Amino acid sequence: MRERDVQDVQDAERRQEPLSDLVAVALAAARERGRDVADVPLTAIAAGAGVSRSTLLRRLGGSRGALDEAVRRAGVDPGGRPPVRERAIEAAARLVAERGLGAVTLDAVAERADCSLPSLHTVFDGRDGLLGAVYELHGPLPDLEALAADPPERLEDTVRALYRTVVTAFHREPQVLPAIFADLFSRPDGPAARAMRAYVPRLLDSLSRLLLPHVEAGRVRRLPLPTLVQLLLGPIITRILLRPVLEPALGPDLPTVDESCELFTEAFLRAVERSG
Repeated sequence: MRERDVQDVQDAERRQEPLSDLVAVALAAARERGRDVADVPLTAIAAGAGVSRSTLLRRLGGSRGALDEAVRRAGVDPGGRPPVRERAIEAAARLVAERGLGAVTLDAVAERADCSLPSLHTVFDGRDGLLGAVYELHGPLPDLEALAADPPERLEDTVRALYRTVVTAFHREPQVLPAIFADLFSRPDGPAARAMRAYVPRLLDSLSRLLLPHVEAGRVRRLPLPTLVQLLLGPIITRILLRPVLEPALGPDLPTVDESCELFTEAFLRAVERSG
């Protein structure tokens, strides 16, 4: 057999060998550099394995794809793409919008996000932790916190901005809030309720920073914060959730979103503003 043929046979045999030793070297190099495996140069991995870069490439079949796949099989995302957290939240949000909360299993999310179950368990505290991250990103909280950090001066403008923030969050793609409320109404102690336990205090904090200064200034009656929140959010959420039922029956008689926001703003102010 010619020398070149012998080399080809040896290279083929090496490619069939398990890559566990190279996975260990790649993970160690990634930890040392504080980077994803995909961002570690092949020269560094080859040096750690005690071989040349060309030898390493021959063993991998000409590209690092085999190494990245071996790293994934070991339960670690090699990186080189958006982080597992971002991919998993986006995958879970789309599953919620398309199929409801019941479809959001960690297996389904891992498959759609192209990551491993161990990676999900490392990043999130189980399914409830993942759902909580979905609600936080795709719900109204980020916009409410931004609004609370720089609120309008006038109470009327604040209430109007609150309504538009809620409407925007309900219609933002992927639409996860309708599915969340469906689960809350059907299962008060279900996954939506459990995952939102850490979410609600921040929501109330933002709303208190927006409303309570007007209470302290004497523009709004001293009502308990939960009552103020219910008076504020109840009408707009009910309007959004009932629209698919009412629109076919009422058609053009149903107020538009903008008209509803103005009507609810006026009604809320009449209900809570101090007279005189």
